[in-house]
Formats: sequence, structure tokens, C-alpha cells
Amino acid sequence: MPTECTPALFEFLPLEGRQVVASFDGGAITSDAGALLLGQTDRALRLTERFAACFADTRTAGLVEHQVETMVMQRIVGIALGYEDLNDHDELRRDPVLAVLAGKLAAQRSDCAPLAGKSTLNRLELSRVEPTRYHKISHDAAAIESLFVDLFLDAHKKPPKQIILDLDATDDPLHGNQEGRFFHGYYDCYCYLPLYVFCGRHLLAARLRRSNIDGAAGAVEETARIVAQIRRRWPRTRILLRGDSGFCRDALMAWCEANRVDFVFGLARNGRLEKAIVPELVTATLDSIRTGRTARCFKDFTYATLDSWSRERRVVGKAEVTGGEANPRFVVTSLKRSEAAARHLYEKIYCARGDMENRIKECQLDLFADRTSTATMQANQLRLWFASMAYVLLCGLRRIGLAHTQFAEATCGTIRLKLLKLGALVRVSVRRIKIAMASACPWQDAFALAHCRLRHAIG
Repeated sequence: MPTECTPALFEFLPLEGRQVVASFDGGAITSDAGALLLGQTDRALRLTERFAACFADTRTAGLVEHQVETMVMQRIVGIALGYEDLNDHDELRRDPVLAVLAGKLAAQRSDCAPLAGKSTLNRLELSRVEPTRYHKISHDAAAIESLFVDLFLDAHKKPPKQIILDLDATDDPLHGNQEGRFFHGYYDCYCYLPLYVFCGRHLLAARLRRSNIDGAAGAVEETARIVAQIRRRWPRTRILLRGDSGFCRDALMAWCEANRVDFVFGLARNGRLEKAIVPELVTATLDSIRTGRTARCFKDFTYATLDSWSRERRVVGKAEVTGGEANPRFVVTSLKRSEAAARHLYEKIYCARGDMENRIKECQLDLFADRTSTATMQANQLRLWFASMAYVLLCGLRRIGLAHTQFAEATCGTIRLKLLKLGALVRVSVRRIKIAMASACPWQDAFALAHCRLRHAIG
């Protein structure tokens, strides 16, 4: 007889005279019941419907088991739930809650599951710009890029008076021989160098790039595309572009000046700049010695490089002394002195760009935007877009359903842990599908409020 490797009952230490036993006989149970909120958010935003419209399906209709919209939903929601690999979907394809979100409790064919497995989803991720004999699903890259901006615009009931677009580049380490793989000296690894554009928590662009380029490469084209799309809907909204010294390039600043876009960029320090704020550094040093604390002074002046800038521009220098060491910093801006004084410009406007780095961490650490392990850059770009759409979906849940709750400022990872990873028993009857979630869940009030708000947003 074959050895019985899996016992029917697992025994543990007794408690208060009672046996403690466990077994895998609970029936249809899910650990992702909170995904129902993601389904409601998706319907409110029409996100997967609009994202799926960016794909073209040339497969034979009569032989198709899994529609593109279902696969797109499955991939985005899977990432939001913490399943970063396609391999995970061989188990998720029979998950009852994901089947409810897909609107498909049973497959059409007896040898299929309600949802797609890793091989089918892999063909979606490997889709080309033009369909081929072996890749019958194609995608429109321009339409996908435009969708991110449309979702941002739709999130506002009325045009704001001013918006700030944050630009930043980050490293995406590579551990294989992917197309476009180069060694980056600053990050000390082989990587991609994706370009992100955010407006507050809203993601407007995620462009995958090779790392053998300047950090600001392509920023003019990406900014021009986004600004043009915003101004078609919001012609009177003032736009401010913000970035660190990696984006302080004359081409980008000149484009802003020619297109009525304000900017504030970090400016790498040099001998000429440091010499310009020597009196302020002396004053800050004396203040620091007198008080024993960090001291800073600011200087407002005009500056131009010797040959790389086409004109003089306003520069604000921060003369700071901390721990007995000088720490000068500089920013260049198109804002007038009457609009933003030197200290306010640096401390309140420029330094606020640091929050964008938290958004990038959410995308890469919580939503696996750095899982670019496919051989081609085109497929890795599509993977980055799937992760970015998962971020947009969770932001929609946070903005619509969780406003003014303890989760209003929570990260995507915290929302997943507290509200999405909920255990539940699923009972399917003739008249209804009952998803019985854990009675001891401590976040029931937030879940109920989010559900109410999302229903209102849909209706």
C-alpha cells in the first residue's frame, strides 16, 4: 500500500482539557475576501474595462475561454493582493472570490478552470504592438500611456487652480540577461532606469528605460505629452514641474519657459555657486556655534552656467551648517520672488518632492513594479504598466472608499494587509453567493464604510 503522507487530522497541544486538531476540510475558503472592495473600485473607475480596450484580440472567438478583460482584471487584482508571479495564478485560477470578480463561476470547457493560468497570462504579457501568428493579442502603448492621465483627470470633480508634476528616476535591478541591460555606476548594479511622473498620489507615467542614459533623457517628450493632455481638459490650470538636480537640464527648462509651465529643480553645487553664498554660510556658522543647533540662511540671486544654459535664471541657495559641517544646497526656478520667497520656495515647495519617493517605494516594494524578469523590454514595460495599474486601483480605493478613515494615508501594503487579506467561507447556492468573512476582523467598520462609498460612486 502507498504511504499516507498527508494525515486527515493534525493534532496540536491540548488547551483547557480540549483537543486541538486541524484539517483541510473547510470547503470553499478564500484568504482574499477583501478583493471584493477592489472589484467595486474597479467598477467605479472602469479601470480594467478601459485598460483592456487598449488591447486587440485576434484569437478565434469560438475557441476563446478567457477574455482579455478577465485576464487583465485577474493580473491587476492579483498584484494588488500580493501575488507578484504568474506562477501564483495556477492556484488562483480556482479562487472563488476572483471568480466572482470575473463574473464567471465555471469554465465553458470541462478541462478548464474559471480563470486563466500562468501560461495564458504569460501570452498576454508577451503581447506585441502588432499581432503575429504566435502572439495574437496586441497592445496599443500610446493608448495605455494616455489612460493613466485620463484616470488622473477623471479623479477630480473640477479643475484645480494649480497642480505639481513630480519627475523622478529610480533603479530597477536586473539579475538576468534582459534586453537593454546595462551597468549603472551610481546604483552599482545592472538595472533599468524607469522614469516616473506623479501628481501627489496620482501616477501619470511609468516609462521603462535603459540605464546607459542621462537620468533626464526623454523627460521633455514625456512632459510635453502629459501637459498637452491635461490642458485639453483643464486649459486654465497652472502647472508646476518639480524634480531633483538630475532633471536640471537646459532643454527641459527652456521647454517649460516656452510653454507656460513653471518649474523648480535641484541644482548641483559647484565652486561658483558656493562662492555666491559665502556670507550666508558665515552667518549660519556663527548662529550654529551660538545655539549649538543646525542653522540655515537663504540667498536669492540670478545665475547662469558658463556654457550649458541659454539664459540666466533665478537660483535660491540654502546656506546650512549642521553638526559643524557646511551643507549648501541650491534650486533653480521660474517662480518670481513675489510668488515664493527664498525660504518658502526651498522648504515648502521644493522639499515636498521627497514624498514622491514614498510613492515609488509603494510601486516597487508593495506592488512589484521591479519584477521585470522577462527577456524583452517591451514585455517588461507591459509588466511595469500592470503593476502601475494595480497602484492606480488601490489609490482609487483609498481616495473613494477610505477617505477620512485610519487608512486615508495608509500605504498600499497596509491596505492589503488590513482590508484585502481577509479569510472567508464561500457558499454558493441557487439564489446567492454568500461570502462569510471572519467575525473577529477588527476593521469591519472601515470595510463597511468603503463598501457604502464605492456603491454610491458606482450608482
